[in-house]
Amino acid sequence: MNDQHPADMQSVLQQNIQALVDHRRQHEEHQGVQVRIAGAVSRFAGSMPFVYLHLAILVAWILANLGLIPAVPAWDPTFVILAMVASVEAIFLSTFVLINQNRMAEHSERRAELDLQISLLNEHETTRLIEMVAALTARLNVSTPADEELPQLAENVDPRQVMTEIQQASGDQ
Repeated sequence: MNDQHPADMQSVLQQNIQALVDHRRQHEEHQGVQVRIAGAVSRFAGSMPFVYLHLAILVAWILANLGLIPAVPAWDPTFVILAMVASVEAIFLSTFVLINQNRMAEHSERRAELDLQISLLNEHETTRLIEMVAALTARLNVSTPADEELPQLAENVDPRQVMTEIQQASGDQ
């Protein structure tokens, strides 16, 4: 039976992983084109090829406008156009990054809610297990070092009460 238990746990783990991967894939498929574009732009803007591309463009722009490339006439000798292009690009890039951060915050909030629900279920199951063990030890007339704590451990934790106490302790209203 011990040989079968790890395989069962492994299959449960694989099922859970696959369920999470499928859920993420479904969520990404249902995203709008605009969100996908913003994500792609943010990913590219946060990469080294983006840095190299901008470095190459910047160097070429400066060299051409300083007259160091004889075949190319200077079109921005005071670099005003370069500054304007860089400013507009920064505005758009920061907007794309903010869109991506908002999307990531939504994902993080969903994961936190899932974690909370699992923790609450786990707490409920643990409380029930404590009640069963307490009943078994009482029926078998066996004492344990935790006997004094059992009544407290067997109580359900009210998440609203915990949140209220956290808010009071942190000074939130």
